Amino acid sequence: MDIVAHATTVDYLVIGHITIDNTAQGQMVGGTAAYAALNARQHGLRVGIFTSYGNELPLDALQGIQIINIPTSTSSTFENVYTETGRVQKIWNVASELNIGDLPDAWKRAKIIHLAPVANEILPFDPAVIKADILGVTPQGWLRKWDDDHAIHSSHWNPDIEQILQASVAVLSSEDLEHDESSIEHFAHSCKILNVTEGVNGSRLYWNGDIRKFPARVVSETDPTGAGDIFASSFFIRLLATRDPWEAARYANQLAAFSVTRRGMQSIPTTEEIRLALVEVLS
Repeated sequence: MDIVAHATTVDYLVIGHITIDNTAQGQMVGGTAAYAALNARQHGLRVGIFTSYGNELPLDALQGIQIINIPTSTSSTFENVYTETGRVQKIWNVASELNIGDLPDAWKRAKIIHLAPVANEILPFDPAVIKADILGVTPQGWLRKWDDDHAIHSSHWNPDIEQILQASVAVLSSEDLEHDESSIEHFAHSCKILNVTEGVNGSRLYWNGDIRKFPARVVSETDPTGAGDIFASSFFIRLLATRDPWEAARYANQLAAFSVTRRGMQSIPTTEEIRLALVEVLS
């Protein structure tokens, strides 16, 4: 295991694979872990990543972020193609599994711990070992299966993560569940709080027996990759600050909308966009 020298306490810990994304513009660094960590750093938090990746791509953009890496010969590698009927996604490689037991004790006490699997890489664990103020999860990677042609399909429900979900605040997209309303309702009853993102239609939040919809800001879209990751991390960060899920959802919606106007890691919110999202209230 590669461990950062003298790992120190972090505010925001994200757990999941840093990936290679094959795109029309070439290979890019991707994965929820990368997008969420950069967004948290932009918010002024001390950030750590527990991950597994190879040495195919430079990670210069992640300088200043503490990383514990489980060595692997090849990084998890994805290919995304956006069509009129949605995203077609393939997976070509999968990096090493991640065991929460390998974390330093100090990291298990991060204020926010964000479970961000992309390829079933986080092994099931007892959430009682986590001492975070907020245990956030973007469960898409636990809801995927793939065939011999490497095409990814939704598996809708993974019973191995039910105990984790019960202790968590979750964010997923309706696309993750193939827009199946019965599966969304199942998740809503299984989590403390559930946020469902719906692209240009904004998001909806399930909390305390209530549902509220939040419209998306109207923008000119360049690339939606990473928008869900920025939404989720922004939601967790604002929830920690305010303890108000409705306000956190409004805030996350704003920053996710800004993010789609740029491509790749350039989609991370700017300082000015964060300031605007903090003060702007949609009518």
